[in-house]
Amino acid sequence: MISSKLMRLIEQHSSELTDELVKKLHSCSRTRGLEQLRAPDLRNRIQEMLNHFHGWLLTKGDHNKFQERYRELGRQHASQHRPLPDLCWAVVVIKEHIWDFVGRHAFHTAPMDFQAELELTRFVNVFFDGMICHLAEGYEQFQSELVESRLHRERSGDANARHPSNRNAML
Repeated sequence: MISSKLMRLIEQHSSELTDELVKKLHSCSRTRGLEQLRAPDLRNRIQEMLNHFHGWLLTKGDHNKFQERYRELGRQHASQHRPLPDLCWAVVVIKEHIWDFVGRHAFHTAPMDFQAELELTRFVNVFFDGMICHLAEGYEQFQSELVESRLHRERSGDANARHPSNRNAML
């Protein structure tokens, strides 16, 4: 019911929504780690996320389809030494911006019944909260693999594993 209206609204305004989010994420003090991402790259990631949200709404909330992609993004951010809180806050900023965007575009023009409003709230919250969890899992997995690799090198006597200038050996 409401999810189809939300999908159409986001599809029709995806370029505008994406441009606003790029500006917001590059200027937000809580997402400083994303400043390193060039605007076209960040734009592509936001567009991909909106497409995933659209697909997720179509599949009635099947997170399995997207969880590995967000775990991979978490691993990428960890490998690039971007802070995990910046990544989590980026998702929160996106989620809040979508709420604001929907409100600005008269999504609530007709009186919404309580059930429809609950459905919208649930879909947006479950998708973005799940995204944060999958990103954090991937980030943590990379960190664990890094520690394991460091310990393995130390056990095998690799002098570079203990050298302070070896950034990959440091957490």
